[in-house]
Amino acid sequence: MNQPPVPMVGFCAWSGTGKTTLLTQLLPLMVEQGLKVAVVKHAHHTFDIDHPGKDSYELREAGASQMLIASHKRMALITEFDEGRGEPSLAEALSGLNMQDLDLILVEGFKHENFKKIELHRPEMNKTLFFPDDSNIIAIASDAPIPENRNLLPKLNLNNPQQIVQFILDNIIADTPAVAASGTLQP
Repeated sequence: MNQPPVPMVGFCAWSGTGKTTLLTQLLPLMVEQGLKVAVVKHAHHTFDIDHPGKDSYELREAGASQMLIASHKRMALITEFDEGRGEPSLAEALSGLNMQDLDLILVEGFKHENFKKIELHRPEMNKTLFFPDDSNIIAIASDAPIPENRNLLPKLNLNNPQQIVQFILDNIIADTPAVAASGTLQP
């Protein structure tokens, strides 16, 4: 996958590890730093962002292949796909973002794609680690020691969102000259 023009980092983990919970903790800290952040999340199931009884839902159910909802506060585009379509790629999902208005993209899921990721790991879940087989993992965030890591990757405290934000600022944003030089970040 080609790297988008905006710095991007993903979070990969087994279901139930707390990816979404962590992202909801990281986002306010990033906004405090002056960052405009997009989140791209992969869903393994059918989902709706509008609900029965809402105009957007009724229009989509009536046959609209694309339904755009717009107001002075937000805009959302729902695109319907034919049955039998494969999972979307990360590049396809990224194509829906307005890159000119972003400083950072956080990705939840898409763990099999080729881009920088932080693996979340909770040893008590007894799940295998992804990092030995995925060279795109640049750090592990865990709530306990990880003997398998043997100091191969930076270890982040899963319960310290500020530390994870600082790691992203130092290793993702700072490594992207256009963003680091733009002055977007607060000192």
